[in-house]
Amino acid sequence: MSHATIWWILTGSLVIAELLTGTFYLLMLAIGAAAGAMAGHMGLGVSAQMTIAAIVAATLMPAWHIYRRRQPKPDPQDVLRSMHMDIGGVVQIDEWQPDGSASVKYRGAQWNAVLRPGQAAVAGLYRIAEMEGSSLVVELAEPQEQATESV
Repeated sequence: MSHATIWWILTGSLVIAELLTGTFYLLMLAIGAAAGAMAGHMGLGVSAQMTIAAIVAATLMPAWHIYRRRQPKPDPQDVLRSMHMDIGGVVQIDEWQPDGSASVKYRGAQWNAVLRPGQAAVAGLYRIAEMEGSSLVVELAEPQEQATESV
């Protein structure tokens, strides 16, 4: 078995390990191993193959680390909001309580609904804007949404 074949097997193993763990650092090592395989195909010696693989991997790993540090971190609230499939759903609210809350039946269960700040508390169709704990934060649905819901 040639040295290039061993490098390709190592590359494949690192890619599989990366897929199982979800870290891009192993992918950077796999690219380094692929560079070692290419050096083997060019007929370079084992020490040159190892040196090239090490240089490529040692360059890519900190480069990836710096790249990730410079990317803006997602707002944890945005991540949580995107996991709620109920956001965007439409509910009918017939009566508001004086404290600005309402009880609404949604997906077969009773929910507490609170009005998003700046909205008028009138009976009608409301769109779920977000969820705070076990409460639905709602805003008045657009007239177009109301027309499609009543059909």
